[in-house]
Amino acid sequence: MTSTINPSSVVVATDGSEDAVRAVHWAAEQAWLQRRPLVVVAATGSPLAPAMAWSGVGAAYAPTVEELVAHGRAVADESLGVVQHLRPGLDASAEVLVGDPRQVLVDLSHRVHALVVGSRGRGAFRSKLLGSVSASVSREAACPVFVCRPRGGGAPLRGVLVGADGTPESLPVIEAAFHQASLLDVPLTVMHCVWDQVAALAGPGLVSPHEAGLEQQRLLLAESVAGMRTKFPEVATDLQLGRGVAEELLTTGSDGWSLVVVGRHPVDSLLRFLTGSVATAVVERARTTVLVVPQAEPAERD
Repeated sequence: MTSTINPSSVVVATDGSEDAVRAVHWAAEQAWLQRRPLVVVAATGSPLAPAMAWSGVGAAYAPTVEELVAHGRAVADESLGVVQHLRPGLDASAEVLVGDPRQVLVDLSHRVHALVVGSRGRGAFRSKLLGSVSASVSREAACPVFVCRPRGGGAPLRGVLVGADGTPESLPVIEAAFHQASLLDVPLTVMHCVWDQVAALAGPGLVSPHEAGLEQQRLLLAESVAGMRTKFPEVATDLQLGRGVAEELLTTGSDGWSLVVVGRHPVDSLLRFLTGSVATAVVERARTTVLVVPQAEPAERD
């Protein structure tokens, strides 16, 4: 069934929950702005697992594949209707895939442009079906993943925020952030995080542009966006040095950003093992949508 999905598509997962609806709204706008097809996917879960959300039937009851597909089709068609209402001219379709949602979406990530998932889905169709899917998929997907977290409060939006580590492997992350800022027609803030003794004592915060002794870090930050400013001249860009742990700096006040963009090292990379996953921490803590962009394994350098 997945062979029918156009590889240029944006794919959004749905389970009928409020969180999935938020993801469907974001995905419809993304697909429209990028002029890409949108595919709404309902992954049914395993027919061998108890159907915990089938109220009145009993937790021990395991639905048949036919029952799972029927429920999935109803959920997918409902979400497709939302998309068609939001963007009537959008090339949109719906698919129902049998299997664990995490594995279904990770498999799809190898042959589509981007995935969009909600956070903490709790719909009537398979309770908690998307509950931990966002974390799993954002860790393992081969393509960029938008995780649509609920925004907190009513803070005015300041545009897109991206974390930059200054490595060549992070260039796709920076480019994705510039592209999103251009699509959304908002400013972009590029932040490089510095950890030093001051950060250990004072906690996270922004570095004053007048503070001396950080010229190398400022040069690294400027070099990381040099080519992108030429490629995306319409994007107003602000470069900031942050002092502290990256995940704290990228998520503090995150409800004031339209989008937070972060890179993710390969799942089995030594760097990810040593440093932990900043991307996973940002996905868990952010109060806005997060775009997780896969990065290549760092190359050996002389």
